[in-house]
Amino acid sequence: MKTQLPLTYENYIFDLYGTLVDIHTDENLPELWEKMRFFYGYYGARYTPDELRMTWNALTEQYRQEAAENTGRAAQGYEANPEIDLTCVIQALYSRKGVTASRELAVHTGQFFRVLSTEYIRLYDGTIPMLERLRANGKKVWLLSNAQRIFTQYELCLLDLERHFDGILISSDYGVGKPNPFFFQQLIEQFGIDFSRSLFIGNDAVNDIGGAQGVGLDSFYVHSNLSFVEPSWVEAAPLQSCKKQRKASAVCKTTARKEASPMQFRLGGTTNYTVLNFTGWA
Repeated sequence: MKTQLPLTYENYIFDLYGTLVDIHTDENLPELWEKMRFFYGYYGARYTPDELRMTWNALTEQYRQEAAENTGRAAQGYEANPEIDLTCVIQALYSRKGVTASRELAVHTGQFFRVLSTEYIRLYDGTIPMLERLRANGKKVWLLSNAQRIFTQYELCLLDLERHFDGILISSDYGVGKPNPFFFQQLIEQFGIDFSRSLFIGNDAVNDIGGAQGVGLDSFYVHSNLSFVEPSWVEAAPLQSCKKQRKASAVCKTTARKEASPMQFRLGGTTNYTVLNFTGWA
């Protein structure tokens, strides 16, 4: 049984990876860094594979720390969720070897890295028909993704997804990501979205659902293969059982795990729908 969204909202705001797109990457593959050092070497930046990997990781962490400190949110830890533009790391890696890299070269380098590290990328079943149905019903469809533009912009093209959105926001453009309220509020500032008429859909209990709750958005949680632990709120009795009947909470959760049926909860002042056995969209 596939998952179906309620059609009672005006705006549908989606997370990307783990919600619409199934992806598996591995950035620790030895052969990845062997080939990346060839690519850097083509432009005169000579590294050994281990040197390149360690410097890449060290610079990434350095830039993240600086991003947190520069925005005054370092003490808030995880919830501050600083985001960097990875092209800065890539250009710094060239610079350390005396090479001045244009942004265009940095983008191509990042794309090569992403291709090498990606085992697979694909849409969840029913994604395109679901988005088309929303738009056919006069709904607005938006994307709010914690991601790197140099990866995600081109993966949206690869999967033919970009045309299905009325607007796309990617965290690397803003210096912060979900669950930071600043990133969510860009939907209001740039597109004038009314959160009281909007539903946020995602697979991460903290970044997606916690972030949405923090700005007063109703939410739809899907527990996909890219989700982490089961969210804590499912231990509470749902407001509405999966079969829209009065059942014991445990029975409802068992049914939801088997049938991908949505349970309805109250999270603070917002409504949440939860699907525990997400396999695709209806």
